[in-house]
Amino acid sequence: MLAKQRGASQENAFLQTYHSQLRRRKSVFVKDLVPPSGYYYPNKMGRILLISMEEVMGRNGLNALLNLIDLRDYMQDLPPDNLEREFDFAHISNLNKSLREIYGPRGGRGLALRGGRAIFSRGLRQFGALAGVSDLAFKVLPLKTKLKIGVPAVARIFTQFSDQTSHVEEMDDHFLYTIERCSECWQQTSDRPVCYIAVGILQETLRWVSGGLEFRVDQVACKAMGHEACAFRIDKDPIK
Repeated sequence: MLAKQRGASQENAFLQTYHSQLRRRKSVFVKDLVPPSGYYYPNKMGRILLISMEEVMGRNGLNALLNLIDLRDYMQDLPPDNLEREFDFAHISNLNKSLREIYGPRGGRGLALRGGRAIFSRGLRQFGALAGVSDLAFKVLPLKTKLKIGVPAVARIFTQFSDQTSHVEEMDDHFLYTIERCSECWQQTSDRPVCYIAVGILQETLRWVSGGLEFRVDQVACKAMGHEACAFRIDKDPIK
């Protein structure tokens, strides 16, 4: 009982410090917001994103973040559950940037990875080309065949349902997943890759498609660093 009380006390102290930092940084974030891009995801994807980030950050943490990036309307009402393209790329860019600013590069990276995994498991796998991947006929396929189907399917989903353009190239020992128009680093500059939500989505895609195996996914190019596109190397062999 005493251990639980101490744990709760430490958590409360952390939350108080966290929200105090958010209040002090508010003016910095608001003036540094990325402006609307004119490129969009369907509302359903925006809804999945916010639900997933609440799962990772908690309701109070998400609301504080939404307040700072001027998305207060979503604190009460999530985007509608439809495929209308109305969730701007800038929303995701600002969210991703603010995660790093609040939690630091390592903490922001961890939250983005967890959020990306939650995005896939909470709804992305129900889209289009991935909808039939859980069928018995798919489950009995060889692992390499599953990967050849599953990885390009994710790219097609984003290209079909959103303004994000993606494609996949197969190499001898890996896939190269390329995002030519990326929301996570939209209008940002950085000396390191920043698109960890996408890494998390790909990691969870591979885990689900393979029946529970983990695969190495590395971002090898990022538009925020001046590259022409964001690119991710996906190893074909699972992590031992």
